[in-house]
Amino acid sequence: MSSQPIEIQPRNSPGVVAASPTSSSSLHDRLRHSESIGQGLSNVRQPKVLHPIDNEDLRLLLLENISQDAVSAFRSQGFQVDHYTKAMSEDELVETIPQYHAIGIRSKTKITERVIKAAPKLLVIGCFCIGTNQVDVHTAAKAGIPVFNSPFSNSRSVAEMVISEVIALSRQLFQRAFEMRDGLWNKQSKGCWEIRGKTLGIVGYGHIGAQLSVLAEAFGMRVLFYDVINIMPLGSARQVDTLPTLLAESDFVTLHVPELPETINMISREQLLQMKTGSYLINNARGRVVDIPALVEAVQSKHLAGAAIDVYPSEPGFNGAPFDDQINSWASNLRSLPNVILTPHIGGSTEEAQRMIGDEVSQSLIRYLNYGSTVGSVNFPEVDLRPITAEQGTSIRVCHVHNNQPGVLKQVNEVLSPYNVEKQYSDSKGDVAYLLADIADVSPMDVNRLREMINKTSANILTRLLA
Repeated sequence: MSSQPIEIQPRNSPGVVAASPTSSSSLHDRLRHSESIGQGLSNVRQPKVLHPIDNEDLRLLLLENISQDAVSAFRSQGFQVDHYTKAMSEDELVETIPQYHAIGIRSKTKITERVIKAAPKLLVIGCFCIGTNQVDVHTAAKAGIPVFNSPFSNSRSVAEMVISEVIALSRQLFQRAFEMRDGLWNKQSKGCWEIRGKTLGIVGYGHIGAQLSVLAEAFGMRVLFYDVINIMPLGSARQVDTLPTLLAESDFVTLHVPELPETINMISREQLLQMKTGSYLINNARGRVVDIPALVEAVQSKHLAGAAIDVYPSEPGFNGAPFDDQINSWASNLRSLPNVILTPHIGGSTEEAQRMIGDEVSQSLIRYLNYGSTVGSVNFPEVDLRPITAEQGTSIRVCHVHNNQPGVLKQVNEVLSPYNVEKQYSDSKGDVAYLLADIADVSPMDVNRLREMINKTSANILTRLLA
């Protein structure tokens, strides 16, 4: 991502105000319900349904066959949803996105600076997957657009897939199945092993690594893990101090790290040589954490007995596209290797994982659009307020995104000073700050004047009013 300053104009148009929810079934309701335990249901103050001051219908664009549960959740709020099974190119997005207030994507669609600048109405981005590296999150923040994802919902699916790959590699199942499809009967036991008693080395002991650790021990494996921070292990797993130690002691090495400058090519020729002769490498993390030409050499030389790869530096943009040397220059060499399992980025592709991801990300977007909550955003300060209730009458909620600079709260509070500020919360993250404030007894005639005055403050990026 470029380090040059990004020029994003303040978005003062009334057209950026969100559409109204038609249902109060939200996280706020569930939290309020849980807080009422022991107090009696009669004491619960029901949240007031918030409406935008400018009632423009909210339009959402969902790409890459996002879960139908998410589509249903959005439509239940009265939002207009356009749902497509494929990704869009940058040019297609630039042409399409100006009419939308929110977009939901998975890993193939790229939300670049150019796309963001072409989206004057865009309020929020939902990544229905673990990562957000397909989105220019810095530019999005500067434009007042929070980005949400689901970092943990597919953890179990990935962990189960790794276990299946460990067994398949140790028994050469992929190779035998391929031979059978070619009409070759090749029953043999040489080079085939049980996984009981073998050592699994986990690089990155987060949600996936920890679940995998428990599953591997249930199969009788010894588990080592390496992480950049000290972590309490589950079961009998043991943390080692260095990556070379883990590589040297493990029969299977599996990677579960994010793509960061320090993790790109973290497994290259030097690290592969540190692995045990006859061991296996599994990568279901990110495509650029493994130097694949070096991996090809390690398998060809028989230093490694096999590998399983689910992610690649460059991946086809749609199902049915070729995975060949035009995508990655080494693709044909990788495809020709024996006992190497290649899968098309399906680690989290289960019905259960996609359903949980769809629920989590859709609820995050709904909470932001309906209540201004940014809890869980990856690029925004996390700000939330309890909902306005029906008893609060003519209260309005101010959702004010602004540059993080001195004097902003003073300017905004001067605008709000004629009114009673019932509750207010602000926070900052980097260059961006976010303020939520509930203001009582605002007459309809004053609303537009309030918004205009806040929009004119020097640090304003985006201001929405909900009532």
